[in-house]
Amino acid sequence: AVSFAYRGDDRSRLARMKALAERTGVPLVATNDVHVHAPSRKPLLDVLTCVREHVTIHRAGYRLAPNAERHLKSGDEMARLFRDCPEAVARTVEIAKRCRFSLDELRYEYPIDPVPEGTTPQSELERLAWEGAGARYPAGLSVKVRDQIAHELSLIGELGFAPYFLTVHDIVRFARSRGILCQGRGSAANSAVCYCLGITAVDPDRIDVLFERFVSAERGEPPDIDVDFESDRREEVLQYIYAKYGRERAGMTATVIRYRPKSALREVGKVMGLRDDSITALQKAAWRRGLDEVADEDLAEAGLDPASPILKRVMDLADALLGFPRHLSQHTGGMVITRSPLCEVVPIGNAAMEDRTVIEWDKDDLDALGILKVDVLGLGMLTCIRKAFELIEDHHGCSLTLATVPAEDEAVYDMLCEGDSLGVFQVESRAQMGMLPRLRPRCFYDLVIEVAIVRPGPIQGDMVHPYLRRRRGEEPVAFPSIELEQVLGKTLGVPLFQEQAMKIAMVAAGFTAAEADGLRRAMATFRRFGTIHGYRDKFIGGMLARGYESDFAERCFRQIEGFADYGFPESHAASFALLVYVSAWLKRHYPAAFACALLNSQPMGFYAPAQIVRDAQEHGVAVRPVDVSHSDWDNILEDDTLRLGLRQVKGLSQGDAAIVTATRGDIPALHRAGLAKGALERLARADAYRSLGLERRPALWAVRGLEDAAPLPLFAWGGDGRTEAEAPLPPMTQGEQVADDYRSLRLSLKAHPMALLRDDLAAEGFEPCSALSHRAHGRKARVAGLVITRQRPGSAKGVTFLTLEDETGIANLIVWSGVFERFRRPILGASFLGVTGRVQRDGSVIHVLAGEAFDLTPWLGRLDGGAPPEAGRRLAPRSRDFR
Repeated sequence: AVSFAYRGDDRSRLARMKALAERTGVPLVATNDVHVHAPSRKPLLDVLTCVREHVTIHRAGYRLAPNAERHLKSGDEMARLFRDCPEAVARTVEIAKRCRFSLDELRYEYPIDPVPEGTTPQSELERLAWEGAGARYPAGLSVKVRDQIAHELSLIGELGFAPYFLTVHDIVRFARSRGILCQGRGSAANSAVCYCLGITAVDPDRIDVLFERFVSAERGEPPDIDVDFESDRREEVLQYIYAKYGRERAGMTATVIRYRPKSALREVGKVMGLRDDSITALQKAAWRRGLDEVADEDLAEAGLDPASPILKRVMDLADALLGFPRHLSQHTGGMVITRSPLCEVVPIGNAAMEDRTVIEWDKDDLDALGILKVDVLGLGMLTCIRKAFELIEDHHGCSLTLATVPAEDEAVYDMLCEGDSLGVFQVESRAQMGMLPRLRPRCFYDLVIEVAIVRPGPIQGDMVHPYLRRRRGEEPVAFPSIELEQVLGKTLGVPLFQEQAMKIAMVAAGFTAAEADGLRRAMATFRRFGTIHGYRDKFIGGMLARGYESDFAERCFRQIEGFADYGFPESHAASFALLVYVSAWLKRHYPAAFACALLNSQPMGFYAPAQIVRDAQEHGVAVRPVDVSHSDWDNILEDDTLRLGLRQVKGLSQGDAAIVTATRGDIPALHRAGLAKGALERLARADAYRSLGLERRPALWAVRGLEDAAPLPLFAWGGDGRTEAEAPLPPMTQGEQVADDYRSLRLSLKAHPMALLRDDLAAEGFEPCSALSHRAHGRKARVAGLVITRQRPGSAKGVTFLTLEDETGIANLIVWSGVFERFRRPILGASFLGVTGRVQRDGSVIHVLAGEAFDLTPWLGRLDGGAPPEAGRRLAPRSRDFR
């Protein structure tokens, strides 16, 4: 292989290679050693070279290509460069014509697990399905369900997918044998067979099953079953699959991680020699903007020099880098299993995690090749529910499962109608809490709609408000046609689900089954836009040709476009709605157990432990502090009182906690047992020695007086347990106590920081959050509090949502894009924020439309008795921010 790289010796090198080829009889092949498609990409090539070599551009030296000639060249240009040996170009063309490999040549075979002698996978599946149907429906099957099961089994047999269903059934069986909570979701919830096998938990009698969305004879492609397992026990399931099939036949799917603005700025900034603080400032300036939208004033506000040519270069190169593959990572849970060795189909590599191997293809590659995968996913709420069930059985003697939680409890729906859903699965976000009092769910199917309606699909399609108006009787329920009444009857004539969008395409826009399947694929591209828009003209044109109004057709298609970002099929929403109901039932009837389980399942959800504890207290739960004499690693229940666990102490390891629980002694005893001074000090700062008669400051004094290493037993401390003479220490103020609580535990049972600053806040005109409930719509308001969440969803058209918390409750803020740009720094950077705005009311739902924002974070330093402003920033709790 020879190339012409303009190195200065190309002609003489080409002549030597030609002579060598003639002597050896090995012909020349003209190549181009291509690294970029066009010369203009040479700077980006240099940056990526530096990233790979871990050097800055200033130290790259000879690692960089000397020129921009390693780019694609035309056939005429290659012929000109190799005019002295045209046979090299001819040989290249000859080889290219012989490269006829197609991915269709890969032969994938799904493994067939052993079945009882005299049976086939299909007959075994049928036996298990009908056996499971009898268990699911002890009172007998309805005609609808019996026909659905028979139809599905027939189609599964026709397509030969029985082994796949048996595999998933076996994985679920294993999980349940180990007491691991699990539930199938996604399009698999469209399957009555999956329900009968125990893979999914949604009764097909309760929703309109569209099995063809899951398995279709027209598509002839394999189904995709997603099963959620408890997140902290999912590894047991993965290792079971590896053990059963062997690593030579099972591997996790990969996913390609691509450069996004934050990572692109970091990589390019490092290459160009920027300091870390400059890169961080640049990332903040570009947050939620396109890199080409960052203006000079944004850079100046971030403390950067807009005139710097290096900054301009960094921004341009980072913008060019967006979308490039960065590295190969593990898929969230997709497992590929083969009958023959997996390496005959795809390369395999060891994952960074121990005992995991990963194939090099992502899920889209698998779909294109028709390769089956099983999605073994982790869901934190399943962990929480299982732990709550165990606490309830231990403390109340009541044994529960997902199937035995009492259904359709009026008290649960009353609670949800109030928007009281902190910690409840899927409906605890700001948007969902605001939707609950407006939608007022009164039955399970209302929860299915609740889960699905606060999504970009219905929002962008302008379907939410028409549905709510019709539900409240403010607008008549009308159907554009009889055909669509059958499709949209349960959702009051408003399309909310992916299945409805597919049915509309077929019955109202004239799509064939194959075209509807293409639309389904486009809707499933999740944040990868491009294919959905190709269906616009046919969809809208088809509806107009059949007499539908253009406005309705446009709104339907906008909803479909929204699904290409994120939208729920009805089956998926139904699976999640079951967990919504179960978690809400636990919160309503066993608030202490539910709060305890939530804390022991962190991190998950929207809220930090401080908000979970506060919400539990508001529901009548007594909460006791962390204590070395009583606390375990996990949070526990003492009768029906919540005792905070050692896991809440910042920086304390589970190993340290094991020493505490095994010893249950005083400070010297814990030190003798092997607890280091650092761990003892963390416990002191958490005020965990009160049962020993030691408050925070004396406990810290005692720990500081310890020897660096524990003495031998012969030379232990005296019987009084003191390490040195006691000193008269000034008592801590309540503000200092609360400040240390937040530093060490991220919460305080003594007081809320805002209560201690209330006089200062009142002097500046800030009212408690609870005062908003007495404000009329449109009235001016001035509130302040700790920022506990920030959200800026893509469907909100630049609107940012914040939640503030003070000692009286919360305030929900709406920040329009113009206000956000004016007050970007405090809105993004403050932990303690003050806002002036106007009240917006919709029934019991109250928001503040922000007009001004003030960073009050330095005020937190006043809790420490007038500490400097930076102390307040160190104390400030972190919000949970979602994009």
